[in-house]
Amino acid sequence: MNMDFVNRDAELRELDAAAKRGGLLVVFGRRRVGKTRLLRQWLQARDGLYSQAIEAQRDLQIQQVFADLRPQLETQLVPKTWPELLEILALQKRRWVLCLDEFPYLTAVDASLPSQLQRWLDHSLPRGCLLILAGSSTRMMNDLFLHRAAPLYGRARKLLHVRPMDYAAFCAACGQKPGSLESFEKFACVGGIPKYWEFVEAGQDVVALVESLYFDFAPYMEQEPQRILRDEGVIGLNAVAVLQAVGRGAERPSEIAGRLGTAQTNLSRLLQQLLDASVLARDLPFGESVRSTRKTLYRIQDPTMRFWFRVFSPHQSRWRTYPAAEKRKLIYDHAATVFEDFCRARFPGAQRYWESNVELDLVAPDPGDAKRLLVAEVKWRRLSVAERKNVLRQLESKWSHCSLRARHRNVRFEVLDAGILAE
Repeated sequence: MNMDFVNRDAELRELDAAAKRGGLLVVFGRRRVGKTRLLRQWLQARDGLYSQAIEAQRDLQIQQVFADLRPQLETQLVPKTWPELLEILALQKRRWVLCLDEFPYLTAVDASLPSQLQRWLDHSLPRGCLLILAGSSTRMMNDLFLHRAAPLYGRARKLLHVRPMDYAAFCAACGQKPGSLESFEKFACVGGIPKYWEFVEAGQDVVALVESLYFDFAPYMEQEPQRILRDEGVIGLNAVAVLQAVGRGAERPSEIAGRLGTAQTNLSRLLQQLLDASVLARDLPFGESVRSTRKTLYRIQDPTMRFWFRVFSPHQSRWRTYPAAEKRKLIYDHAATVFEDFCRARFPGAQRYWESNVELDLVAPDPGDAKRLLVAEVKWRRLSVAERKNVLRQLESKWSHCSLRARHRNVRFEVLDAGILAE
């Protein structure tokens, strides 16, 4: 499906504001989230300069960037170094906006480039001009711009994180019916990544979508996790093995280590890398912090990566032998995990909570009363009135055995079912 440019209103406003100020803007977000489409769409209206870096030696990279920019530059010079190219930009008579996309490719080859850019930004960037440095590697962009020892630390006026889009944007872009369970199941299989939305066809059921993306001959998603990990600089079989373990139900560090046959301490650095790359997410019980508890659960953050390791990898050899009902059940169970994330995202500060004999899907400060706690049960289906009353009674019973009860007397209980998709 050919996708129109949709949503991203907040990001476009940020870009407009940055253009008025000038200086340095950093744009980052995971691959295929739509950064390049956003930037090129915005630059087109401004006659902006754009170049996407290539993975090559430094001289070829400079040649490529200059070739991309030359039609819009007033110069007879051909730069041989980054300082020469930057000087050409400084000498332009017009006010310009320039985006260097996939910037980490350039710094991976020439580690001195950030220092050269620092000097140029401090002393030679023309007033009112805007330089946008964009990249897909969350870890590398953080190292370049947020690490205190980095030359470009503190030089950016703003770091703009382009995040995956939400369920409402998916429905609008793909012509899906908001509020239906099947539209959310489709969203759970493609996530908030516009590139994957191109596979959603009108009238296609969720099983056909999943098979076209994951299980057909040479499917698009077959090597996608490996590409994402490579982009983030998390290389090696151990990273994939950790994600395989998490996808197959090992949430605790001890369980992950047990599946891999190694000591838990050997995984600390790798788990942190996967967290920094936003591949894994770490859940702590509500009210706890990393310093106050050792209770930690890990989950795969992106719905498509989660589907890959939860459904595709364990079932790829047998998928074609499954009856339609079994395929739908696997998709349904995966969508249930994404629906829990969807519900928690609606309430600022929401977290899971668990202790020895109690598990709560959602605990958060109550949006309607800051002094009250919201405790909710999440059900991935539409409940009848009788079912809702029964689930609510069970939730209240769980709360009566929960140690949080001693610290939070003012509590509102709620049952969240699939009906909230239409809200």
